[in-house]
Amino acid sequence: MTLPAGRHALTTPTSDAEALIETLSARLLNGDSATTVLEGWCEERRLASEARLVATRVPGPERGPSPVQSRRLALSHGEAVRYRHVRLSCAGYVLSQAENWYVPARLTTEMNLSLDRTEAPFGRVVHTLFPKRRNLRLLRLWPRDAGVPGPSDLVFAIEAILSDRSGRPICEVSETYTGAILARGEV
Repeated sequence: MTLPAGRHALTTPTSDAEALIETLSARLLNGDSATTVLEGWCEERRLASEARLVATRVPGPERGPSPVQSRRLALSHGEAVRYRHVRLSCAGYVLSQAENWYVPARLTTEMNLSLDRTEAPFGRVVHTLFPKRRNLRLLRLWPRDAGVPGPSDLVFAIEAILSDRSGRPICEVSETYTGAILARGEV
């Protein structure tokens, strides 16, 4: 990964890197929107003058939901699920990859069009549904004793269900965060 010009990434001592990883993972686990948490993180870390995530599609085959995911999404017989795999970046830093299995019938037409046609993150697209996250799993990928991860190294992963304000599941997401979360912009 080429880092954006004029930026200093990952010059963090190991103990500081560990504290940052713990802080961000706790915020994500306690937040209702990974998009909102990551944009706040980008602003706090001064990665961009306007901390706005971009969701760039990852090419590849469609992946249908597993039987377990279908149950967690409480699908009715014949109800469709769409798959969206993106890299979430801020100011050129790829902070995470997200795989979303979502139920288009539970979103508005405008939301579905936005997910199909734009680089908007899922959380921004569905924010008017006031989604709530129910975390399923946090998996640590980078060993604590392995030093500071590089920007493309995988650090941790979170799986969660997003539900609308009525509690109806709208999406299952699998997020994998990279060492680029440790980047810090110029002061």
